[in-house]
Amino acid sequence: MSEKPSRQKLVGDARRQALARVPGWREVEDRDAIARKFLFKDFNEAFGFMTRAALVAEKMNHHPEWSNVWRNVEVTLSTHDAGGLTELDIRLAEAMDKIASGG
Repeated sequence: MSEKPSRQKLVGDARRQALARVPGWREVEDRDAIARKFLFKDFNEAFGFMTRAALVAEKMNHHPEWSNVWRNVEVTLSTHDAGGLTELDIRLAEAMDKIASGG
């Protein structure tokens, strides 16, 4: 994440290529966003994931919409000031995937 990700909406081939990088994420119906549900062993593991992801999100100055119930964490990503999905969302999704896999 050394270079600053673009806050331009992803469209066309750039969007398709970006979405291919985050296969666990799905496009949100009726909204220009992506979402994923993470399932952990227990609440402690889920909360630990959220804590680590929050540190990354804060460093990126890009904050997810998310909720946590017991061992489930549901995340939606969209760049509000761009009006939709951007490279910033893809980078945060990649970081969350890495955190969730123990990386």
